[in-house]
Amino acid sequence: MSIAVFGFEESARQAKALAQSLNAAFEPITVRSFPDGESLVRVTGSASLALLYRSLDQPNAKLVEVLLAAAALRDNGAAQVVLIAPYLAYMRQDMAFNPGEAISQRVIGELVSAHFDGLVTVDPHLHRVASLSEVFPGITALDVSGAPALAAALAGRLQPDTILVGPDSESRPWVESIARPPGLDVLVGEKQRFGDRDVTLVVPGIDAVRGRPAVLVDDMISSGTTLIACAGLLRNAGATSITALATHCLASDSDLARLKENGISEVIAADSVPGPVATISLAPVLAQAIAGQCWTEARRA
Repeated sequence: MSIAVFGFEESARQAKALAQSLNAAFEPITVRSFPDGESLVRVTGSASLALLYRSLDQPNAKLVEVLLAAAALRDNGAAQVVLIAPYLAYMRQDMAFNPGEAISQRVIGELVSAHFDGLVTVDPHLHRVASLSEVFPGITALDVSGAPALAAALAGRLQPDTILVGPDSESRPWVESIARPPGLDVLVGEKQRFGDRDVTLVVPGIDAVRGRPAVLVDDMISSGTTLIACAGLLRNAGATSITALATHCLASDSDLARLKENGISEVIAADSVPGPVATISLAPVLAQAIAGQCWTEARRA
C-alpha cells in the first residue's frame, strides 16, 4: 500500500514533518480563489492511503476546501482518505443550550464521517462526550494526547522546584501527564465561567507556589482570559515566574500581548495551529498513533 501526506500551504511545514516521521511522501495541495469567493482545489500525486493534513482553526473557510480535496484524492485513485486535523473545531457545542441552537458537534461529526475513512486529532475539546468515536460514527477516530510532546519539549529546561498549575479540572489530565516523568508538584484550579471573557477562578493550595516558578498548563489558549486570571492569583501568591504551555494556541497577537502584560513571561504551544508561539512539533506523536492503525480496506466499494 502506498501512503502519502497531502498538505495545504498554511500547514505545509507540519505536514512535511509528519510525512518524514512516517517515511512517506509529501504532496502539496494548491488552492485558487475566484472573485466570488469560490475555491478551486488541486491535488498532485496519488496514493492508495491518502493522509489529508489540515488543522481546522478558522473552520468555516477551511472545511469546504478539505471536502473538495478529499473528493479530488479519491478521483486520483485513493482507496482511503484519512483526515489529520491536529486542531478540530466545532467540538464545544455538543448540545443545544438554548432553543433553536444547532448542535454543531453532531453536524460536523456526520459530515466528516461521510467523506473520510478515518480521523486523527490531538486533545479535542470534548465536554459531555466520553469518546471521539461517539462524534464520528462508522470511522476510526483517534484522539491523540499532546502531553508527551509537551513534556519532551520541557525536559531539561525546568527547575526542580517548578510547580505545574492547571486552571480547571479539565486541565488535570495534561498537567498530571506532564508532571509525572520529572516528578513535579501539581495544583489544579476550580473555574466558574459566565461567558467567553468572564471567569472566576480559585486555586486550592496556591500558597505552595511562593518562591517557585510556575507553569500554567491547558489544552487550549484562546482569548487568554482564564490564564490571565490564574496568573494573577499565582503572582499574588509569590510565584517567581509564570510560563504558559498548551497544545493549541488560538490567541491573536493582541491576546498574546495581553498575556505578557499580565505577568506571563512566555507562551509555548504545539504546532497544531501555526503561529509565533507554536514551536513544539506534534509530528512524532501523530506518526506513532497513525503507525499503530491499519486502514487496509476501503470503507466504500
